[in-house]
Amino acid sequence: MAAALFIAFLIVQRLAELALARRNTRRLLARGAVEHGAGHYPLIVALHAGWLAAIAIFGWGQPVHPGWLAGFTILQAFRVWIIATLGPRWTTRIIALDVPLVKRGPFRVLRHPNYTLVVLEIAVAPMVLGLTGVALLFSILNAAVLSVRLRAENRALYP
Repeated sequence: MAAALFIAFLIVQRLAELALARRNTRRLLARGAVEHGAGHYPLIVALHAGWLAAIAIFGWGQPVHPGWLAGFTILQAFRVWIIATLGPRWTTRIIALDVPLVKRGPFRVLRHPNYTLVVLEIAVAPMVLGLTGVALLFSILNAAVLSVRLRAENRALYP
């Protein structure tokens, strides 16, 4: 039952974030923002969909490991902080608006706090259900995708 609740949380959270991201993207584009790196975005969607599917398939019925769940919970607080800091500028796409970059909250310390979060979360969430192979495989795949993503984002935001 605990594994099912954890998996359901991940799925509902990601769907809610996609809805928020779509709304914010539409509003940013309406304000004259420009999207960059759209060509690799389907890779990101596929990676995250595959990650969720692997957790759901292999994690179903597995025991929940309290230490990893505690770490995951801390990461969710970090997620809320990042999204709250960016507010209507948070999205899953690279959207550049001709206004100064956000320099408060976690952005005071990290250039890309959201990617730091994603790297940690892709490893930690599967470990909540003891899925070491899923954590390792998707961490490697995520590193490959992020190498493309970060170059595109840095070109767009730090010309």
